Amino acid sequence: MREIQFREALREAMNEEMRRDASVLLMGEEVAEYNGAYKVSQGMLDEFGPDRVIDTPISELGFAGVGVGAAMNGVRPIVEFMTFNFSLVAIDQIINSAAKMLSMSGGQFNVPIVFRGPTGNAGMLSSQHSQNFENWYANTPGLKVVVPFTPYDAKGLLKTAIRDNDPVIFMESELMYGDKGEVPTEEYLIPFGSADIKRSGTDVTIVSFGKIMKVALAAATELEKEGISAEVVDLRSVRPIDYATVVESVKKTNRLVIVEEAWPLAAISSEITYHIQKYAFDYLDAPIHRINSLDVPLPYAPTLIDAILPSVERTVKAVKAVMYRN
Repeated sequence: MREIQFREALREAMNEEMRRDASVLLMGEEVAEYNGAYKVSQGMLDEFGPDRVIDTPISELGFAGVGVGAAMNGVRPIVEFMTFNFSLVAIDQIINSAAKMLSMSGGQFNVPIVFRGPTGNAGMLSSQHSQNFENWYANTPGLKVVVPFTPYDAKGLLKTAIRDNDPVIFMESELMYGDKGEVPTEEYLIPFGSADIKRSGTDVTIVSFGKIMKVALAAATELEKEGISAEVVDLRSVRPIDYATVVESVKKTNRLVIVEEAWPLAAISSEITYHIQKYAFDYLDAPIHRINSLDVPLPYAPTLIDAILPSVERTVKAVKAVMYRN
């Protein structure tokens, strides 16, 4: 076991899969000559050449469509968006072509494609570059949606995504590319729909995913100082969702707080809340609380960003509300 960066874990996953399978290729803006906007694809052009590591024009709709067509014809493209905010330009190809092609073709055409890149807030990038679309894409039948938190999870889940015969939305974070974590040297894969308990606890369940897991874990550390034992569950994928792990955790702790970066309306947290109140209602000792970003476009000013995003303070307050409810 060695410690590597999040970006290195992603690169290893792509390198290993491209060596294993000649049909896998990477395409996107600046992935080749520039070694990737975030240096995720550093060195890949030198190893695999311009036919398999392909710089595209600044035309997300165009190269997403090329990727879908290639996937229908036996290629396994990894399409990188410089940010998932830019995927809105390509959303017709993702939702109306990639997600629906297997169904519309009567099973004749699989679309084994991975759309990957960063999601959510990444600092002072303002409203058009700081949005979360996990819940948007998770709403679409035919897509699988993955949001890893650790380098270990990122590598194992990306390898699974590349081998999947259906389109996968793989969402990262610009603020996590430099994060380090332990990753084995031997090959491993992580199945979708398998949540991971990142911290065991007995008093309350905190559910999150992606980089907001940092908030959830930091809140659990603060709560421990006050004698509250929080179990922290990392969903890892939001389509499919591992409801069973969340249900079993809630049966143990009897309380649930969900922390998510997306806006509150029709969020993943809404879906989990519904599922738990339906299948674990009798185990709840308090109403479910959820923490989302405030329902406004994210501004530029860092003080306003801090006020809008989920925070340790808001999470601790929510946990205390479910713990001490009369």
